[in-house]
Amino acid sequence: MRIFVAGATGAVGRSLVPRLVAKGHSVAGLTRSPAKSGFLRELGAEPVVADALDRAAIHAAVVAARPDVIVHQLTDLKGASDLRHFGRVFANSNRLRMAGTNHLLAVAQDCRVKRIVAQSFCGWPYARVGGFVKTEDDPLDDDPPRELRGTLDAIRYLERAVTTTRGVTGVALRYGGFYGPGTGVFDPTMIAQIRRRLMPLIGGGSAWWSFLHIDDAAEATVLAVERGEGIYNIVDDDPAPVHDWLTALAAMLGARPPFRIPAWLGRLAVGEHIVAMMTQSRAGSNGKARRELGWSPLHASWRQGFAEIIHDFG
Repeated sequence: MRIFVAGATGAVGRSLVPRLVAKGHSVAGLTRSPAKSGFLRELGAEPVVADALDRAAIHAAVVAARPDVIVHQLTDLKGASDLRHFGRVFANSNRLRMAGTNHLLAVAQDCRVKRIVAQSFCGWPYARVGGFVKTEDDPLDDDPPRELRGTLDAIRYLERAVTTTRGVTGVALRYGGFYGPGTGVFDPTMIAQIRRRLMPLIGGGSAWWSFLHIDDAAEATVLAVERGEGIYNIVDDDPAPVHDWLTALAAMLGARPPFRIPAWLGRLAVGEHIVAMMTQSRAGSNGKARRELGWSPLHASWRQGFAEIIHDFG
């Protein structure tokens, strides 16, 4: 098949493109930067340079590529480790989730694209009530902390648009918290904070998180190019409370255990939204993805995955 990957040089895209090529697909990879064209060719894709927020440019790019499937991995995660200013950090990603999604869906209908697969997120967007591990049938948060509202609105918008647009089969993949060398949890800034004990356990760290190795995200996306419909949690098999994974990660790094601070002090220091992420967030179950996509994570637990990465970079 011919596949148009929007966000081809991002965290998932870099792992996804060579897997699609290895499966025999013809891949056009979108990047905003002309300097990344050579990198995309090395991955096996035909580079397409355009701004995803420029409707005319995206329309022309997709028309020229003539894809059977569009994969929407558009994000802008510069400074994503600065969770205190969550709304500001994710503002451009939210524009890509809304306007960028609109542009891709409009040209998909014009070009009779069969399928679109889009990146969403599993974790803190779920309602902070009931069990700590959620399925796709569970509701999202109807009253998130103020700093998270714009991002949750954008996630809702993307999922609804992708899965309800007439004439296009839509798949929204709710990825867990990414990790991989230099990515997500292993962003150098976050690792430095943990080593220096600057990431405390707030209110006991009772929230639950789901993680996902970046290569497992790519493998699930390859499967979703050919099958499935609707929304899927793409997470590992080992959802865990913050006090478990953060303490374990510190130990793996040879750091002392994180400090513990009460929730009221956390609200003053870093904001209500981070306190919610540390004390109330929910994780996700990957049962539906296993059944309907035939996917299972190679890195079944973050414990294994974290340890492998730390061993590799010493």
